[in-house]
Amino acid sequence: IFCCEFKGTDLNASKLVAGIVESNMSSGFAYFLSQMLSLGSETLPEYKLQSPRVHSCTILHYSPFKAVWDWFILVLVIYTAIFTPYVAAFLLNDEGKHIVVDIMFIVDILINFRTTYVNKNDEVVSHPGRIAVHYFKGWFLIDVVAAIPFDLLLWGSETDEPTTLIGLLKTARLLRLVRVARKLDRYSEYGAAVLLLLMATFALIAHWLACIWYAIGNIERPNLPQPIGWLDQLADQTQQQYKTNESGSGPSLKSKYITALYFTFSSLTSVGFGNVSPNTNMEKVFSICVMLIGSLMYASIFGNVSAIIQRLYSGTARYHTQMLRVREFIRFHQIPNPLRQRLEEYFQHAWSYTNGIDMNLVLKGFPECLQADICLHLNRNLLRNCPAFREASPGCLRTLSLKFKSTHVPPGDILVHRGDILSALYFVARGSIEILKEDTVLAILGKDDIFGEMPCAYETVGKSRCNVRALTYCDLHKIQREDLIETLEMYPGFAENFVRNLEITFDLRDEELSLSGPATPRKQSFDTSGQQNCDASSRSSGKSAPQSPVTAVARMMAEAARSQGSRLLLGMSTSSQKQQQEQ
Repeated sequence: IFCCEFKGTDLNASKLVAGIVESNMSSGFAYFLSQMLSLGSETLPEYKLQSPRVHSCTILHYSPFKAVWDWFILVLVIYTAIFTPYVAAFLLNDEGKHIVVDIMFIVDILINFRTTYVNKNDEVVSHPGRIAVHYFKGWFLIDVVAAIPFDLLLWGSETDEPTTLIGLLKTARLLRLVRVARKLDRYSEYGAAVLLLLMATFALIAHWLACIWYAIGNIERPNLPQPIGWLDQLADQTQQQYKTNESGSGPSLKSKYITALYFTFSSLTSVGFGNVSPNTNMEKVFSICVMLIGSLMYASIFGNVSAIIQRLYSGTARYHTQMLRVREFIRFHQIPNPLRQRLEEYFQHAWSYTNGIDMNLVLKGFPECLQADICLHLNRNLLRNCPAFREASPGCLRTLSLKFKSTHVPPGDILVHRGDILSALYFVARGSIEILKEDTVLAILGKDDIFGEMPCAYETVGKSRCNVRALTYCDLHKIQREDLIETLEMYPGFAENFVRNLEITFDLRDEELSLSGPATPRKQSFDTSGQQNCDASSRSSGKSAPQSPVTAVARMMAEAARSQGSRLLLGMSTSSQKQQQEQ
């Protein structure tokens, strides 16, 4: 929308802002969805989401298909990480049941050969040759090892030696978890996600160690002189003894896996009830390794949990720190109790409203173009609902949104005192405000009301004739007189429409106090030297210099105000003469 060129056409500001907001919401939702679905660490930024020239059968790395495919491969990798060690340890003769997973991994390799990537210069690379070279240098070797169909090598084998070897080779598929861990690292900023990943990692490692624990006991049991292994003890406890010539004898597969998982969990968590204990040398060595791994995981998980908890309560800590500073300020300067109570109540309500975020400090860290977009979003309701901003161009709306300042006012606070200079125009966004004159309520303003004075109608700054006090917590948008006049001078076509459509709910200008008011120091948005030369030449030639639209509108409204004031003074003088004649 901002790239359009307007040539003398008027555009409805409400429709424009609505279109901008709706487009931003739709694009923002699409960007958020792509960010959440995409697992790639090289996701293209939103402002570079354009359609590059790609070859045929090339897949964009940020396309919805690639995002869904990555999630599908992630599910297969998790499935492989769980069932591959289990099959290698407990189901050595399970042949050909995971061939579908191998086929999907092979298809993933082919897709990666046709998927674009982002180079170091933040450029989308779509050339097939460069994509292939980049993939060969990256994850190709790990993906190939993970995609080898080891189950086909077991086809027709009847002995246990090649079966055991192939079962161990199948664990090479776990290398693909390195790639998944790198992709899931992007969620490390979320405390709940980190905690969930840590618990899932703990359970997965316990599952792997349980498979190894069973494999050690199963390998050692036939060669032991006495039945002292943990599997023999389990057989005695369950009354399911092992028989020499029967391969399926002994405890059930379910009982063996649950007992092995119970032992690894109790060892990793340093509980160790002792009902399942290592007896052979190999089992004892493995138990020592499990204890070392458990101590490291214990420290890592609890360290991250404490960091997550501190992060959750960081806002509360900042609140108490700021509140302590406010109370020290009150105590040091000996603020009286009524004012002290107002300070504390305002701080508490402002913190609950803004969560301690200073928007001005946040915006200073961004470029001006992004600041304009953010301010346009924050002031969208004002620009959309106020009739004065109709027929404003996108550039004018962006300029105005940068000039507006938002203020939060507590109840009982006086925004404008009688006699104050009216240096700003106020727009009420939320809350109720009363206009007072000598303890008399003249008006009560609410949402979408405007108070102040017409900045273009007078050449001098006016003074307030009333007090303006907040009845409730109020949110106000205000713009300084100089900033508004500068913007109107930059956009002359909008200035006439603004003056015509602006409806001030309550005009605070006092003509008696403003007759000797100071002149308004207007900021010129053009070359002052050229304007001065033009004025000098026009005076020397006896002709008047050309006036800007804002100056012309201001003089017309000033003349109307002076004529109205003269008629008012004339009426007052005639009425006083009549009273004297009657007396």
